[in-house]
Amino acid sequence: MDFNELDPIGTEPGERKLFRNTRFRRGVYILPSFLTVANLLCGYYAILAALEGTTTQFDNAARAIGIAILFDSLDGRIARAMGTTSDFGKEFDSLADVVSFGVAPAILAYAWGVKTLAYAEVSEGIRLIQLGWLIGFVFLGCCAWRLARFNIHGMAAGSNRYFVGMPTPAGAGMIAAVIHARPSAIEDVHFSILWLVLIVTLGVLMSSTIRYSSFKDIQWARRRSSLAVVLLVAAVGAVVLYSQVTLLILASVYVAHGIVIHLARTLRHRVASRPA
Repeated sequence: MDFNELDPIGTEPGERKLFRNTRFRRGVYILPSFLTVANLLCGYYAILAALEGTTTQFDNAARAIGIAILFDSLDGRIARAMGTTSDFGKEFDSLADVVSFGVAPAILAYAWGVKTLAYAEVSEGIRLIQLGWLIGFVFLGCCAWRLARFNIHGMAAGSNRYFVGMPTPAGAGMIAAVIHARPSAIEDVHFSILWLVLIVTLGVLMSSTIRYSSFKDIQWARRRSSLAVVLLVAAVGAVVLYSQVTLLILASVYVAHGIVIHLARTLRHRVASRPA
């Protein structure tokens, strides 16, 4: 091999510029992949923390899932902004999402909301534990289904403003927000039943065709009014200072807004289809 071929020194200016651009573009792909690896690492850590079974570790697992959501939102945007999107990155991101937003929240939801009932001397607790295994798997299956469908069909037809079905980070975020707001494990059978109902509901919403806003149409580079900036700063401050309440409200509003919009659209179509 001629090592001069790998050295831009001695080449023409145009060739030297092409060489630098090629090296730059090869390096750019590392950044989105690094963020995806960070997402995967957060999911892996959340699983390990959930298995510890302590209040502190439950909260740490919920925080890790929240950080994974942040990394997941950044890797795609950075890849599109730098023009480094690829089929490999798309599949790698989906595999990481299965772990961080499917396996990790399912295990965390079971360990926090059901597993502690094994120590309760009631037959309902034993039956709920068996049901918790099944519901956790249903949530994981819906997550994988949602990601596979997105890889094939993408966003809503004719628009990138909406997701078809609730995105998997939102489902995982709802679980993490509830546990972050109350890290102590559930020890009451009735609350555990309500928790399992919520998990099933999140799984159904992910695999449904209900539209959810993607916020991809927001142009952050455009000028905004002073009020918008103040509100954004206030929202960030609320997340930092009052994360337990603020994140739970934000997650609940996002989960509910898709249902509300879907019901409103259905009602509007029925009214429009009635004969005059």
